[in-house]
Amino acid sequence: MSTAEKKPTDRQIYGKLGEDAAAAYYVSHGYTVVARNLHVAHNELDLIVENETHLVFVEVKSRHQAYGEESRFGRPASAVTRDKRMRTVNAAKGYLREHHTYKQPRIDIVEVYLRRNADGTHAVEQVVPFHNAFGAKG
Repeated sequence: MSTAEKKPTDRQIYGKLGEDAAAAYYVSHGYTVVARNLHVAHNELDLIVENETHLVFVEVKSRHQAYGEESRFGRPASAVTRDKRMRTVNAAKGYLREHHTYKQPRIDIVEVYLRRNADGTHAVEQVVPFHNAFGAKG
C-alpha cells in the first residue's frame, strides 16, 4: 500500500469526525467556517469560524467515550495543556497579524464525544463547546 493509499488511523478518524461535528455545531449556530486545519506560526488551528461579531479560533478534542463517563484520561478538554494553550494563542495572534478584523477574537475548546456503532463505524454522541475557554484578553 502506498503512502497515498494509507488507511487512516483511529486517531485521524476520531479527529476528522470531531472537527466535522464542531464545524456543524458552529454553522447551526449562525457561524461561517473560515478555515480548517490551518497552519500558522508553526502551529495548527483546528477551526476558525466567524459570525457578525466574533472571529473564533477553535481547538477540537475528541474522545471515544460517553459524555459524563469517567475516563482515565479525563475530559477531552483536559488534553489542552498549558503548552497547547500557548501554541493556540500564538497561532491566533499570528493569524490576526495577517488578517485584520474588527470582530472580537475568541478561543473556544469543543469537546466531541464519540461512540462505536454495532457495525464498527463511529458516530458523534455529544458536542460540548467552551466559549472563551482560555479567558484571553488583549
